[in-house]
Amino acid sequence: MNMLNDIERVLVTKEELEEKVQVIADKIAVDYEDKNPIFLGILKGSFVFMADLMRKINIYCDIDFMAVSSYGNRATTSGAVKINKDLSQDIEGRHVVIVEDILDSGVTLSYLKNYLMNRNPASIAICTLLDKPARRKADIKADYFGFDIPDEFVVGYGLDYAERYRNLPFIGVLKPEIYSE
Repeated sequence: MNMLNDIERVLVTKEELEEKVQVIADKIAVDYEDKNPIFLGILKGSFVFMADLMRKINIYCDIDFMAVSSYGNRATTSGAVKINKDLSQDIEGRHVVIVEDILDSGVTLSYLKNYLMNRNPASIAICTLLDKPARRKADIKADYFGFDIPDEFVVGYGLDYAERYRNLPFIGVLKPEIYSE
């Protein structure tokens, strides 16, 4: 079975992703020059975006990861945020850039930002590849983002449904019959 058969249409092409990641990287490099930020990737969804972003940023920086979930194998957030893997570095006094695949309801990122603020960083910024404002439940905005997208279920380039489709080189809209079963 070919997973491409599950995709209704391509929303963002591989080429558009490459161009936008460079634009975001350039902005961040200017804003954080001489600040040695920590880029905090939120696993698993951000890993492809973050890898591409890091290869395009030409400033001194550190990288760390957290595993946070609120979806499980569902198409919508449960609202309950669970930290499966915490930071391995101290962020007190450091500039933190949270790298996420998608800002959807905002519940997870809002929780995470508040959680990290208790560790006294110098600043926290949010960098997300996709922004889906129609689904926002929490009052949070990305400082850096790639694409505003419509209220459709998207996969690819790290984003998944039930751990599938992360390896697609583009962002695609998943056919509703796949996630409504």
